[in-house]
Amino acid sequence: MTLLSRLYCILDSSNFPDTEALCLSASEVVAGGVTLLQYRNKTDDARQMLAQARELKRILGSSVTLIMNDRADLCLAAGFDGVHVGQDDLSPAGVRAVIGNRRWIGVSTHNPEQLAEADKTTANYLAIGPVFSTLSKANPDPVIGLDGVRRVRALTRKPLVAIGGITRGNCRSVIEAGADAVAVISDLIREPRKSAEEFFRILG
Repeated sequence: MTLLSRLYCILDSSNFPDTEALCLSASEVVAGGVTLLQYRNKTDDARQMLAQARELKRILGSSVTLIMNDRADLCLAAGFDGVHVGQDDLSPAGVRAVIGNRRWIGVSTHNPEQLAEADKTTANYLAIGPVFSTLSKANPDPVIGLDGVRRVRALTRKPLVAIGGITRGNCRSVIEAGADAVAVISDLIREPRKSAEEFFRILG
């Protein structure tokens, strides 16, 4: 079974002015204890994404499990450890055919039906959200709340990652509702190292 760190950091390139700033933030959260990190880039072309991803890999090495958002091909090209896909991306089976059996696959789900379907795949972990309202997506799915986390917890034995509006102020309640890990974007941007350390202190 895949073992997840309690804190799953998502680095969204749109939050940083350039690759240097992105990599600095990555180094800071890792210094704060992060061992699981997803690189997300929804705006640049494949060449720019690969360049950023390779720089992240060069700086962080194998000290961190690096997950590529959406792109199985770039995961391989950058030497990442896994791929995270959404409902409209390549299917988990399609990703598995590209990346093989040793790398991780994560799948985003937004309701019990999607999660139950994803549970049948070879995905290593399942994400559910948004738990709370979020500003990280232009058109977010309906908020599921802590009750939604509890509901889907009963549907899978795979590691469950909760995402969407999670902060140091509410993360403990999400773990108590049944999530194995919390995925965080916004609340790790300012003072990344200190923020990561605080998350780990709260999450225990």
